[in-house]
Amino acid sequence: MKPDTKYIKNGTINIAYQVFGSGPIDLVYIPGWVSNIDWMWACPELVSFLEELGKIARVILFDKRGTGLSDRVVELPTLEERMDDIRAVMDAVGSQKAALFGHSEGGSVSALFAATYPNRTISLIAFGIFAKRIYAPEYPWAPTQEERQVVYDMIENNWGSGEMDLESLAPSKANDPVFMDWLANYFRSGASPTAAMMLTKMNTQVDIINILGSIKVPTLLLQRTHDIDVKIEEGRYIAERIQGAKLVEFEGSDHLFWTGNTNEILEEIKAFILNVKPKPVYEKQLFTILVGQILSSEINIDKHKAFIKQSVENYRGRIIQYHKETFIATFDGPSKAVHCSMNMIGAIQNMNAQLTTGVHIKECLVGNPICQEIEGFKTLLLQKSMPNQILLTQTVKNLAAGAGVHFTQYKAIFETEAGESLSLYTVSDKPKHTIPPLRIESKRLLQNDSFLEKVLQNIDNHLSNEHFGVEMLCREVGVSQRQLQRKLKAITNKSPNKLICSVRLHRAKELILSQQKTIAEIAFLAGFSNPSYFSKCFKKEFAISPSDLIS
Repeated sequence: MKPDTKYIKNGTINIAYQVFGSGPIDLVYIPGWVSNIDWMWACPELVSFLEELGKIARVILFDKRGTGLSDRVVELPTLEERMDDIRAVMDAVGSQKAALFGHSEGGSVSALFAATYPNRTISLIAFGIFAKRIYAPEYPWAPTQEERQVVYDMIENNWGSGEMDLESLAPSKANDPVFMDWLANYFRSGASPTAAMMLTKMNTQVDIINILGSIKVPTLLLQRTHDIDVKIEEGRYIAERIQGAKLVEFEGSDHLFWTGNTNEILEEIKAFILNVKPKPVYEKQLFTILVGQILSSEINIDKHKAFIKQSVENYRGRIIQYHKETFIATFDGPSKAVHCSMNMIGAIQNMNAQLTTGVHIKECLVGNPICQEIEGFKTLLLQKSMPNQILLTQTVKNLAAGAGVHFTQYKAIFETEAGESLSLYTVSDKPKHTIPPLRIESKRLLQNDSFLEKVLQNIDNHLSNEHFGVEMLCREVGVSQRQLQRKLKAITNKSPNKLICSVRLHRAKELILSQQKTIAEIAFLAGFSNPSYFSKCFKKEFAISPSDLIS
């Protein structure tokens, strides 16, 4: 019997979740690519698997942001945001500590959660996990750029149709039309074409290699030897880098754990859950560390300290050290630290001062995250950085994929305590990949029937028309103003007017970065008749003026 669907709000995003089962421990299932927790219960094979887990655990299911029954989003969801959704759902059901079961991409997110919140993680179970999703010399089993483009083209042209090559995910079910029809419906109901494309491009940027050594919880990795979606070498590579991890290889080539030899997989998971003995308390966990220095001829200590403290807390961070000109703060993830830095730099300039920050990720003592490596990073920042600059280590860059910022490699290198040489990067703001391409064929729009795509396309079509507003948009997409308001609020958490303005500004930003026209010309092209008002709106949206962006 399908459990009730409930919602928890994480920030402005509603996350759908379900709870069932009567076992003594909590088990959070983190699905792969896309999901729909209602449609899960329409597949007998998956229902049977979940119900067996429900006999030994209280099972918690949820749809990640942008998919299934959860709110749609208009920007790439970062790995960190998806990790934070796990925490929000656990809080909603009163789960202080849970075993995590992640499938495919869900395993990557689960691994980051286990490293960041070990004292909320009983154990980590992952099926078909990957550490990177794009080829690299040190990780040669991942798809190449050309192979990823094939996936993009499939989503662009065949999303949810019979031409998705879904048989490669479950070869054992290739001749089962009922199952394959359910799988196609599951994906269609899990994400629109735009959402599926955003998630796929986000996954291409995933790189958790540098945090694998920070996972200390009991870990079970499961994979089929001939899985063509995630190579078995990837599972072996990951198992070698997680302390004490157990890798179990199964015969077969299905990427879905609920098809093929499911009984073997289920018994392995149940035995692991029932027999694992986690540590009562972990002394270390993964921290994102922000180091900052205020540069001013007249340091107003109290004013600056109050501002820095409030800014850090706004991003769920914590100040752990503050001196006259320097401070150190910790965050749950890199995106929060990066965006906090960007906002602080702009505001500090208005106080007639300058700020430089650096962000690093390090496994540290829970009670005292400041260690020799962090002090070394602080020294490097003070010696090598420039005013109003944000420096990131390569580990931070890898985990901040999708955060809507641009990375440029820096001239310096940071040497860690372990003797590893990490490249450094500077950060600058850039338009998030939130809007689909400017021109989408109307035939494909009708075929995909994506309401958000239709709205965005119509805004694009009237981009330079300053009189284009909610009334005209309603006529174009064929809904009432009330329906438009309700649908856009549910999908994007923005009002129609705010979405129109946001699309105009993002388009303008793309034009500014191309440096082919003047700011005044771009303002008119984006539907702003007053360049001064355009600059005001632009700075409010991006925390930087058009002229400063050009500089």
